Amino acid sequence: MEPLSETQVIQNLRQTEDPSAQYYAAWWLGKMRSHHPDAIPLLLDTLGALDDTPVDPDRRGVALNAIRALGLLKDQRADAPLRDRLQSNDYNVREEAARSLGTMGSSAAAGAIRSLLASGVEGAGREQPSSPLLQEPCEALLEALGDIGINDAATLATLKPFTQHPRPLICSAACRALLQLTGDAHWGEQLIQLLQHPEPLVRRGTLLDLGATGWTAAVPTIRAAAVEPSLKLVALRGLAETSGDPQVLDVMDALL
Repeated sequence: MEPLSETQVIQNLRQTEDPSAQYYAAWWLGKMRSHHPDAIPLLLDTLGALDDTPVDPDRRGVALNAIRALGLLKDQRADAPLRDRLQSNDYNVREEAARSLGTMGSSAAAGAIRSLLASGVEGAGREQPSSPLLQEPCEALLEALGDIGINDAATLATLKPFTQHPRPLICSAACRALLQLTGDAHWGEQLIQLLQHPEPLVRRGTLLDLGATGWTAAVPTIRAAAVEPSLKLVALRGLAETSGDPQVLDVMDALL
């Protein structure tokens, strides 16, 4: 089967009869970091389906993929529309919008993200009734604040309570953001402690959080972690990209 061209992908996103083709097209444009002039307008157009009553589940899936793609493409035209989606009634829409705004480094989104977390562990961080979900997508929101990179008193005060959240991955996300913003090794040590957690899922998530921080003191711990070598490489690649330290590449070579 011939791989799709960018022109065909754009056509697939423009049509509305086949949501599965749109879904793949939205993913493709983000994955390939498309610069096609129609990419951003078409991706933004798909978000309108989220305002329908009821929301069509297939078109919702396309819109969620479009939100992810817009974050990867880092085009300022998407900033305000994605900030609007932080107010969505749909948990997953808020979650993906936060992740994309974090990826974009949207300083304009920081206040809205802090507002969603302002009620703290007992509010935003409380479990929904009869659901594994929290009231807010705290992990994505916390990570977004770290990625946006505004190191002010309001942001630090928002983040710190979540280092005591009962869920380890929420603690990890908060420590990750605090380490990114402050460079304080205390938060790195907290992540290293979480990397000893008995649950493999927690160790994996914490490993990736360490990789996102640029804190090269974590390299020996990442290398020795009880996690799959493939994930260690992903974490080390993130560390290399964020720190710019060429020695991290040597450790990656040793793992291959």
